[in-house]
Amino acid sequence: MHRIYLDNAATTNLDQQVLEVMMPYLTEKFGNPSAIYSYGRETKMAIENARKSVAKLLHVTPGEIFFTSGGTESSNTSINAAVNDLGCKHIITSPIEHHATLYTAEKIAAKGLAKLSFVKLDALGHIDLADLENLLATNEKSLVTLMHANNEIGNLVDVAAIGNLCEQYGAIFHCDMVQTIGHYPMNLKEIKVHLASSAGHKFHGPKGVGILYVRDGITITPLFQGGSQERNMRAGTENLYGIVGYAKALEMALQNFEKDSNYVKGLRDYMYEEVKKAFPTVVCNGDVEGDCLYTVLNLSFPKSDKTEMLLFNLDMAGICVSGGSACSSGVSSVSHVIKTIHGEAAHKMVPIRFSFSKINNKEEVDAVVMKLKEYVG
Repeated sequence: MHRIYLDNAATTNLDQQVLEVMMPYLTEKFGNPSAIYSYGRETKMAIENARKSVAKLLHVTPGEIFFTSGGTESSNTSINAAVNDLGCKHIITSPIEHHATLYTAEKIAAKGLAKLSFVKLDALGHIDLADLENLLATNEKSLVTLMHANNEIGNLVDVAAIGNLCEQYGAIFHCDMVQTIGHYPMNLKEIKVHLASSAGHKFHGPKGVGILYVRDGITITPLFQGGSQERNMRAGTENLYGIVGYAKALEMALQNFEKDSNYVKGLRDYMYEEVKKAFPTVVCNGDVEGDCLYTVLNLSFPKSDKTEMLLFNLDMAGICVSGGSACSSGVSSVSHVIKTIHGEAAHKMVPIRFSFSKINNKEEVDAVVMKLKEYVG
């Protein structure tokens, strides 16, 4: 059975060219980068060359890039450091953030280390910038932690405007950019972000590797203890082949951005139009016709005996999609993102997230729409 993979917001396939540059570091170039002999020196050089490449692509300095295990670690490090090291007594976030942000902020607030506030959202799930400014207009040192693009519905926030507000009120700005770094050209200096998170597997790189961007002038302490790796910022032997793969994947993603993004957006828009024609009652979650990721289409079907089995039936047909975040797969409760946007009406919906990449094609979209017609009626 040919499988159709439309869950690229969860993870993407590893590009063959990325695998090729990783292979030497999975085989003969296996030295520990902390070792002083030749095996260690050559792998240390590979890490530093990767760091320089990533920094150049993001328009920052190599000293501002730290390699981590991915977005969750980078966000946890950022939020804890903002409170523990940077004096933030007020965490401002949104109720539709990734759980790596929400759970960390809630835990800190439960310990009484900082106050926690949630910025208001509009009907489409966008951040209310006026409310954000009201929350910032206190005498408390604040951390604003907001994701650039929501992983479930794809909404984009105006990171430049948020960065300006944070600068105006002396706040620290952490941005979860897991869904956008590698999908858009990015100049982290211009955004005025202090801390940013990224993960390689979202743009055809390897899993288990990401970056933490820490702006010059920001001094934080490590989340992990036990070694001096990453310039004393992250203890533990480096994910050597992952780091090399991350840098190559980011380079390729940005080289091919215009071609790939236009192609992927075309697929997403085509599916949206086809589904609207077939199912006039379908509800689009998020601002798909406005400020939204070009990779994500989140649709809610009215709950019925047929649609309650939709994810299961699509899976049995070899179609890979999700009901929301991959990190909450297997959880039957309503997505916190969908519930926040739609309130109690969310319990009468069956949301499905379709997310696209350069590996998909129009024939696959047609096949999925055909199956939706068969299963939903």
